[in-house]
Amino acid sequence: MSRQIKLIFGAIVIFGLLLPGVASSSSSLSADETQLLQVMHSISSHTLFNYVKELASEKYAGRLGGTEGFNRAAHWAAELFKKWGLKPVGDRGTYFQEFPIAYTLVFPGSEVVMHIPYKGATLKKYYHYFDEFIPGSTSASGEVTAEVVYVGYGVTAPELGYDDYQGVDVKGKIVLMEREVPVSPDKDRDLFLKWRPYSFHQYKLENAAAHGAKGMLYNYGPIANPNNSYREGFIYSHVGPVVVEDIFAGTGRSHKDVVAKIKKELKPQSFATGKIFTIKNKTEHHPEGKCYNVLALLEGSDPVLKNEIIIIGAHLDHLGYCYTLIPGANDNASGVAVTLGVAEALAKSPVKLKRSILFILFGSEEQGVVGSDYYCQHPVFPLEKTAAFINMDGVGCGDKLSALAAKNYPEFWAFFREANERYVHRQIRTSYFANLARPRLDAARFMWKGVPTISWSAFGARSYYHNPKDNIDTITPEIMEDLAQILFLGVVKMANAAQIDFRQGNPSN
Repeated sequence: MSRQIKLIFGAIVIFGLLLPGVASSSSSLSADETQLLQVMHSISSHTLFNYVKELASEKYAGRLGGTEGFNRAAHWAAELFKKWGLKPVGDRGTYFQEFPIAYTLVFPGSEVVMHIPYKGATLKKYYHYFDEFIPGSTSASGEVTAEVVYVGYGVTAPELGYDDYQGVDVKGKIVLMEREVPVSPDKDRDLFLKWRPYSFHQYKLENAAAHGAKGMLYNYGPIANPNNSYREGFIYSHVGPVVVEDIFAGTGRSHKDVVAKIKKELKPQSFATGKIFTIKNKTEHHPEGKCYNVLALLEGSDPVLKNEIIIIGAHLDHLGYCYTLIPGANDNASGVAVTLGVAEALAKSPVKLKRSILFILFGSEEQGVVGSDYYCQHPVFPLEKTAAFINMDGVGCGDKLSALAAKNYPEFWAFFREANERYVHRQIRTSYFANLARPRLDAARFMWKGVPTISWSAFGARSYYHNPKDNIDTITPEIMEDLAQILFLGVVKMANAAQIDFRQGNPSN
């Protein structure tokens, strides 16, 4: 909905509410409601877009956790919180909660090459960055040339009677591996939980190295992803369908059929492909890295209810350079922008909030959802006193909204449903979140700790996940404005409710 149409519609709604018997069961708006709507309409898509544009700029170098680019972004956000009078509640009276994080820098010079024997010579096929391959974001620096061995999902699970490495020799070779595991949490919850430990990227890389492999082609995207282990001397890159099909070509096997057979029979289908590849990456590993959550508090006005905390947050980090800039405009400068928009509106709201609002911009979400995990292990306020967490991740691209876990917590969701139905009128898809798989959102960490959580995203337009095209050209400013306005109105009402207890809803297991 355009801002002009929204303003006209808002005026009609207000006018209707002010006239007895017109368009509403309420005969008038209170002074507080009128002022709240004025503040709501002060949330500007232009301002939110400029926040995204700022964070996605080269100034912050892609905001990889542990780097100076991320640190600059964290200080930029903290200055805004300070400007709006929000209280620092981080370490030693600052806005920052520090935690350790290793990180790896990726430089130009990466290659994935297939060696093709032809009439006594060798031809080389160089794959294209970034639609055919992307260097591993935690790869060691160096080069490996070797035969590729297909190892399915890269799992060794004696208790499940399954071993992708049985019957194949990968010592000194390159493994081609699938992401995830061959069972789904949606089809068989109990079986999936047995396989779950083997779905983590870290496990897969470490297991390959333990079996003597020197390199890995990870069938994942190709996207950039710093959520993995670092092993000195182990070189890997992410590849997509073009590379995978080239490896399978001439083997008498179809990749699609092989994967389907693994999933159906839960039996390995590993084999030596006979294909020779080179993987080359230039990187620099930093095990000494430090990252931060940015914490700011709007303290409640009620002497009792102010001890109940509502958290509003988004992850601030992204992927840095791999090996070109990955701006992270939608993921997740957009979530930060909406958090900032709501923070400013609540800070200048004429209606004082009884409960306290804690704003958190998480670090190192992309490196294993580390920042939110650290906060949950070291909460500034007791988690049992945290009434709710509103998370945002990828809220800037599209014309529709998604509220993950809204069906887990219907009383929590009701505050935002009402705000949207009365004033904003966006299409919102609600869903249940079982939260069984490896954590991909900050929301997962809080739900595992029993904190009621709804995680927002946007959809309805093409977006680019973890690659250099996630830039400001993909951003829909109006969807961010609408979400910020929904959250602002919902949070005001929630913060001033006589009693809230969303834990009585349907949490994940």
